[in-house]
Amino acid sequence: TAVAEESHMESPLKIAEIDHVVFRCRDQTKMLDFYTRLMGLVEERRIEQIGLIQLRAGRSMIDLVPSEGAFDEKSKDEKSRNVDHVCLGIEATDMSALARHLKACSVEVMGEPATRYGARGMGLSIYVRDPEGNIIELKQMPK
Repeated sequence: TAVAEESHMESPLKIAEIDHVVFRCRDQTKMLDFYTRLMGLVEERRIEQIGLIQLRAGRSMIDLVPSEGAFDEKSKDEKSRNVDHVCLGIEATDMSALARHLKACSVEVMGEPATRYGARGMGLSIYVRDPEGNIIELKQMPK
């Protein structure tokens, strides 16, 4: 079938690293204490309007955001999951072409490429959903 043939094509996507992971927190203060005091991470940035705390983890980041209630890992509602998303740093020159390729391979691409902040600063990224429903951000590595 066409889908089977497409899945055997060489992917234009090259993953370079994990850029960041975003955890939803029932108790953000406890999470911040755990990751800074016990794990040795350093707070890098806050965006108070959305409750975001970004922690440096080597070349990567761990982001802490407040949850909006109880967690249910089986739920389709992302806001009820503990892990919001994982961001992978990728080597790609044309994010729109990558999005088209992934859609052609029956991958759910959520929205258009947009500039977002990550472990290596600002860069274009897209969000996709893996087969289990996890949200993966694919973020262009800086040149």
